[in-house]
Formats: sequence, C-alpha cells, structure tokens
Amino acid sequence: MRTFDLTPLLRSTVGFDHLNRLLDSALNTDASASYPPYNIEKLSEDDYRITMAVAGFAPAELTVVVEDGTLILAGRAQEEDGERRFLHRGIAKRAFERRFELADTIQVGDARFENGLLEVELKRVIPDHKKPRQIEIRSDQPTVKTIEADAA
Repeated sequence: MRTFDLTPLLRSTVGFDHLNRLLDSALNTDASASYPPYNIEKLSEDDYRITMAVAGFAPAELTVVVEDGTLILAGRAQEEDGERRFLHRGIAKRAFERRFELADTIQVGDARFENGLLEVELKRVIPDHKKPRQIEIRSDQPTVKTIEADAA
C-alpha cells in the first residue's frame, strides 16, 4: 500500500492530526475493507443515514458503539447449533468491524434492523458557540462629523 507524507500540509493546520490516518484508510483497497457493503445517504441539510447490508445476522449479533468521535458498527456471528453441510456457501456471515470517523458536530441517533439492513441515523447539530456571528467593531477614536458649507 502506498503511504503519503502530509507533514508539509500539517505545519499550517491545527487539530487535523488524524488526517494522515484518514487518507491511508480511504486509500485502502483491501478486499476485506469492502465487507459488508454500505450506503451513506444525505437525507437533508443536517440529516444522514448509514445503511449496511448484514444478511444472515440477527440483531443480537450486531453492535453499534460511538467512542471518541468514531462510530463503530460490528457483527459477531454466534456459533451454529448442530452440524450443517453446505454444497455452496455464498452468504458471508463472517465477523466484521466497520469504523466511521465523525465530525465534532455529528450526533448518532437511532439504529434500526429491518430486512437484513442495519440503519443508523446521524444528525449534524451545530452548537451556538460554533455558529457564525457578527462581531461589532469598536473604536476609541471619536467619529468625525462633517460640516456642509452653505450654498450662498
């Protein structure tokens, strides 16, 4: 895998230490990195949804955890009772863990499981102290008043 040195870019930024790790994970083309398949939808200006195809998993075998700005979706299959013989096994029910880095303003809402799909709702909530605001410009200098000359 190719790695990039972002040190020259990071010299003029503050708080983007994880950028190098994010870029490396985005460029990861490992086949296991694509399992299970998922969609990220933008529902409105501030609402998002991650939908993950988890065929064969039961809701009890799935976990959704938010930890330190990272959404972790994981699945661990329980051992099957009895001995089953497959002629063809095309449904992959292997363990997985998928991580999504969340912005500081993203909050995780509900998680639902329906028809083999795990859906996680996300919402952008911008606190008042991070919203743009107009700053009044004050000056200690007295305002200059102009006197208009009388037209005679």
